[in-house]
Amino acid sequence: MQQRLTTAQPDTARAEQGDGVARHDWTRAEAQAIHDLPFNDLLFRAQLVHRQHFDPNRVQMSRLLSIKTGGCPEDCGYCSQSAHHASGLKASKLMEVERVLVEARAAQTQGATRYCMGAAWRSPKDRDMDQVVAMVRGVKAMGLETCMTLGMLSDGDVAKLKEAGLDYYNHNIDTSERYYSEVIKSRTFADRLETLARVRDAGMKVCSGGILGMGETAEDRIDMLVTLANLAEHPESVPINMLIAIPGTPLENAARIEGIDFVRAIALARIMMPRSYVRLSAGRTEMSDETQALCYFAGANSIFCGETLLTAGNPGDDADARLFGKLGLAPEEPNARNA
Repeated sequence: MQQRLTTAQPDTARAEQGDGVARHDWTRAEAQAIHDLPFNDLLFRAQLVHRQHFDPNRVQMSRLLSIKTGGCPEDCGYCSQSAHHASGLKASKLMEVERVLVEARAAQTQGATRYCMGAAWRSPKDRDMDQVVAMVRGVKAMGLETCMTLGMLSDGDVAKLKEAGLDYYNHNIDTSERYYSEVIKSRTFADRLETLARVRDAGMKVCSGGILGMGETAEDRIDMLVTLANLAEHPESVPINMLIAIPGTPLENAARIEGIDFVRAIALARIMMPRSYVRLSAGRTEMSDETQALCYFAGANSIFCGETLLTAGNPGDDADARLFGKLGLAPEEPNARNA
């Protein structure tokens, strides 16, 4: 098999020699060759890499809460929370700290080990940071991992979040640099990378991924993953979202991505970022049990649990428990990677 790959697909063969090893020098040609492998070969390789670093039958459970909904000045074409789009979603004020903590306790009871909080902002205002910091400290005191997504951050914002003990900061790059301006014009691809660099320089963990099914090409999906895999440190979490086409947004009529194409992206993320959690994120309500099962086999090992995902629907705990039972999967225990 190795000889066949070396002769026919040299880019694949070179990458295969380092399967399971964290690399930061991926070329598009290497990534493309892996992505385009026969499906069985691709999944086999991804599962081998996955088993080197993770329990293949455990899934990390996160919960995501919208702490400030709607009215966002950004024009992201996929987002119901943008003030530019007629999605019918009304803007809300920043949620009270105690309400966030009540929701976090409930999530922990239902098996979540990481609590993610998102605000529909371009960037946080100084007047809101005290509340945000209190949320981080309160959730962390429960023993949950903490994650925030608040838009772009200044050095001061990063310092406050770091001091509060924030574990992860989520800031998705969404798509390839080439396709980015087709989806978002109110901030640049470079802005996204700058925020990620600030977070990493402060010593916090990075959560960054993208959205598939926005009209991008397969090459765009590959380029997005190459960008993430070639960061100086891989994101500890890589959320891969399937577009939820929301009425009133510019992408409401986007053609749905094929399940097999989605699974290919999951497998490529696992192979290129072997130690990262690859999170099967938005869009699971539109996936069959079989598509989700293939995603888990391809290396997805984290999900958002619960019935809502910011402003969109999510399968819910009962549906996840049913599918986990079919597949022999179980939630990951708290601090499993540190045990």
